[in-house]
Amino acid sequence: MSERRVVNTPDAPDAIGPYSHAIVGGGLVHCSGQVGLDPATGQIVEGGIAAQAERTLANLRAVLEAAGSGVEGVLKCTVYLNDFADFTAFNEVYERTFGTIEPPARACVEVNLPMGALVEIDCVALAG
Repeated sequence: MSERRVVNTPDAPDAIGPYSHAIVGGGLVHCSGQVGLDPATGQIVEGGIAAQAERTLANLRAVLEAAGSGVEGVLKCTVYLNDFADFTAFNEVYERTFGTIEPPARACVEVNLPMGALVEIDCVALAG
């Protein structure tokens, strides 16, 4: 069995449940879902889907970097939208993050998210 390492970083919001920001094992980083919480205040950022998507991706980037990886290493994302009407606006923000590299595989579903979140993203990436 390969080594398992827990990743938590103060640069992403505290977990709101019994989970870690990420687990590294088997050469992969498994990131828990991130939402648009400001790590400094613990509150959802204002400004709609674009602002929440930016913050969500910044939180995910912070977790990936703490794990020794980065957005370039992302293999697959799962995107959870509170309302599929936000799909186009979300994609514009997402493309700014992943559009300069070969984008990862992705699934996107509509769900009811907690805390007034409009988007949540989890991912699997290559470990650094």
